[in-house]
Amino acid sequence: MDIESLRNLLADVKSGVIGIEDAMERLKGLPFEDLGFAKVDSHRSLRCGFPEVIFCQGKTTDQVVGIVQNMLKSGNNILATRAVKEVYEAVHKIESSAQYNELARTITITKTPITPKGGTILVVTAGTADMPVSEEAAVTAEIMGNRVERLYDVGVAGLHRLLRNKEKLFSASVIIVVAGMEGALASVVGGLVDKPVI
Repeated sequence: MDIESLRNLLADVKSGVIGIEDAMERLKGLPFEDLGFAKVDSHRSLRCGFPEVIFCQGKTTDQVVGIVQNMLKSGNNILATRAVKEVYEAVHKIESSAQYNELARTITITKTPITPKGGTILVVTAGTADMPVSEEAAVTAEIMGNRVERLYDVGVAGLHRLLRNKEKLFSASVIIVVAGMEGALASVVGGLVDKPVI
């Protein structure tokens, strides 16, 4: 349940559209639902603005599917990370709108329209090998309602590649830098801009 659906539920109770018992039934799963193998935080969206993210690594396919089935009841968007193709295929069987980003290893299910907020998050990678982690960050930011641009393979070994894109660096609201080897790119980017660099 997110803030808007809770507000609508309370307005429906106030106006008499639904009764208190029906509302109590809808709220029964708050603040979490115990599935035995997982306690799905149905309050996360109310507290943090986005539902719980499913970290698939280490979970069985059946566990991920069970969590997704539970979360689908809320009508919220769903993000699952570190998912292998077999997990996606099982999720897709129960929810045909599920999308898989093989590079990022993410599964997204969009149930409510995403309207990007102001500003842009720029995701920057040092090298091609950093792209899987960068894509995971980009997909996460996008499903959480952010405008995202990507700038890949611009590490310090070829600094001219980064500097050629200074307009993107200067216009971004937040910059996420992924550099797996030595991490020097984050220091260079941080020295060029007056934006948060993650």
